[in-house]
Amino acid sequence: MNAKKLTSLILLLIMTMASAAQVTFTAISIPSSTPAEDNLYIAGDFTGWNPGLPEYVMQKNDDGNWFITLPERPEGTLIKFKFTRGSWATVEKGANGEEISDRTFSFGNGQHVEVTIHKWADGGSGGGSTAAANVQVMAESFFMPQLNRNRKIWIYLPPGYETSQNRYPVLYMHDGQNLFDSQTAFAGEWEVDETLNDLAADGEPVPIVIGIENGGTYRIGEYTPWPNPQYGGGDGEAYMQFIVETLKPYVDQNYRTLADRNNTGIMGSSLGGLISHFGGMKYQEIFSKSGIFSPSYWFSDQVWNFTHENPKRENMRFYQLCGTLEGEGVTTNLLRMSDSLLSIGFLYDEIENKVVQGGQHNEAFWRNNFREAFLWLFGHSSASVAEKSQPIPVKIYPNPAGRFFRIEDQTLSMNDTIFITDMSGQKVIQLSGITNPVIDITKLQPGIYLITLVTKDNIYQGKLLKNE
Repeated sequence: MNAKKLTSLILLLIMTMASAAQVTFTAISIPSSTPAEDNLYIAGDFTGWNPGLPEYVMQKNDDGNWFITLPERPEGTLIKFKFTRGSWATVEKGANGEEISDRTFSFGNGQHVEVTIHKWADGGSGGGSTAAANVQVMAESFFMPQLNRNRKIWIYLPPGYETSQNRYPVLYMHDGQNLFDSQTAFAGEWEVDETLNDLAADGEPVPIVIGIENGGTYRIGEYTPWPNPQYGGGDGEAYMQFIVETLKPYVDQNYRTLADRNNTGIMGSSLGGLISHFGGMKYQEIFSKSGIFSPSYWFSDQVWNFTHENPKRENMRFYQLCGTLEGEGVTTNLLRMSDSLLSIGFLYDEIENKVVQGGQHNEAFWRNNFREAFLWLFGHSSASVAEKSQPIPVKIYPNPAGRFFRIEDQTLSMNDTIFITDMSGQKVIQLSGITNPVIDITKLQPGIYLITLVTKDNIYQGKLLKNE
């Protein structure tokens, strides 16, 4: 090796070494209620969000403070993390006991960081289950033949179930470990059991809830019907087949359910929101209600094609929720999906969109909105919206069309709306408050489009071919 190459190699090694950084976190203050026998852990995206990995247990320094030094990482590497006592039931909380956002640190921004832990989720009591007495584990290891794996299934039975002969609606929910019990929850539970028990005490009919635990490393795959180039996935259709073909028949056979579609719903958050949208749309004959919290519509553009290719066959209820602090595009995609549902035949009163200012992507946000979503979805005696007419074919002339087309045999009013969507489900034109039946489509590219006219009484639909 000549001197020039050797010098270059040395410089490269020096630069590589200089670009690596290390950090030590020291908890200078922890809650006084912290049990003396408990250990502290750091848990984050670098631990797979496991709350108690032995290699990430903290140690005590000479001052009696807990600390941990993380392995070197390239400068600029961003990590997210929280502190626990070994489980998510004992994760740290804010000064008032509130949920807190993930801590973040960028390597290279200091080698020693002092932190204060204000409170623990269990108050320092040592944890214990927070599930209500009417929550049970239906099966520790329920076989999923469509995926050739097993899964833990939770069940919530309404108050009075054991002493009555009543039959009940059923709500199928994803991420079952996060619904009822803070001891098993990832970052705080939804308190589904407490919320429904309170509603039942007020005389509100409540359903059986089936909580399907996510499979950890299988979660992305099972909650996504289509793959993502970066994150993989694509087992969502098999997962929904498991719910529809295996789990639901078992529940209907072994519990007193109202098994018809009007009394069956599906709900989830994030990727669980995506699969709830997919399941509700694909299996409209099974579900009449879909609770879609913080949906990950960004995961695959195929969601728009799928939606467009599965127009309204039954009356449905869609409750879509997101917060303004959930990331770029979440609100836009939610509203775009609302427009897409309208364009394929669903009615305004079948869709509820709630966008919360300051809402964040976490269990606390979903917990705080569960009650309202449930009441909207299962209101009116747990039935879907009243029957209304199905889309009527719209007469379009000429078709194929060039720069203009006309809606025939239909008098437009100021209250009518026309949607034009392309074959991917993207809305390209929306016209409201017009009375002229001649529509200018000069700016549209040649192709096939879905024309939807929404009036006070009916929905009219048809396909248009633009040929120039």
